[in-house]
Amino acid sequence: MNIIIYRNAILITFLLNMFIVLPSSKSAEKIMFVNGIFNRTISIESLDKLAKTGKPTRRLKNILKLSNQQPEDLSELLNENFELPLVVTSKLMYSSIGQVLLLRISKIIYPKKLPDQKISIPAIRSGVIQGIVVGNGKLNLIQFFKSYPNKIITINMPALFKVLNKVESTSELIEFFSDSPLKGIRKGETRS
Repeated sequence: MNIIIYRNAILITFLLNMFIVLPSSKSAEKIMFVNGIFNRTISIESLDKLAKTGKPTRRLKNILKLSNQQPEDLSELLNENFELPLVVTSKLMYSSIGQVLLLRISKIIYPKKLPDQKISIPAIRSGVIQGIVVGNGKLNLIQFFKSYPNKIITINMPALFKVLNKVESTSELIEFFSDSPLKGIRKGETRS
């Protein structure tokens, strides 16, 4: 019974924050890929179209050609769903492990021209939580992008490539982001 009350309290608090207390914010419309002084912008709408139809827009087709990527591979990545229970995910993002993960991710993804973690971490949290709500317990990149609370998402390409060069699969990526914080917690547990 207490668990049900606790869940309902979290849900009510979340909904109040989203619809009453916080000012309304627009969802992301574009992604800006930044590499030093160079950047390239693509609309979320064109990524959504690729995810739904498998066919890239002309602009996206040119970007894929320049980056030597196949539309099918990007479409598959955009549509990959991750089952994430809302309450557990929310708790994780506010835990010490979650804070370390978000700090690392915030160096790659942040609102346009605002790489400050005080802004980017809450934006990532919001995108994840809203995306899970929209996806009924599942999250994919398109849902995350559409739920991100800033008009333009910046992706720092050198920071992204630095991480991608260290990992070869999604599971290795998850290990990369979570392994070192877990080691720290394990060390702390053995001291107690």
